[in-house]
Amino acid sequence: MSLKRQVVQAPLSGERPRGLALRHDLSRNLIRTWIAGHEPGVLDKDVQTVDRLRECKARIAALQRLDGRQALEIEFLKGGCGAPPPGSVTTSVVAGPPISRSAEEAP
Repeated sequence: MSLKRQVVQAPLSGERPRGLALRHDLSRNLIRTWIAGHEPGVLDKDVQTVDRLRECKARIAALQRLDGRQALEIEFLKGGCGAPPPGSVTTSVVAGPPISRSAEEAP
């Protein structure tokens, strides 16, 4: 339960705004504003806004993780992970040491 909802519902059980203000370290005027806003449903809009904000932040974090993974994949595919660039190393199959003929074997 959010602090705002707790503070708004406390006077319904008889707790005074002064006691709430001291217990939660809030201004009495702020508490009165919250209580007045609760009646027409303003508090519910605030809760919906907070929930929507939380959803958006989670979506942003997920997209940032995806972006990071894709950046790593791109870097890897470009060869940026320590592999030599294509064409910089000559590749050949060597079956053994080169054959050298001695002077006696030479034609």
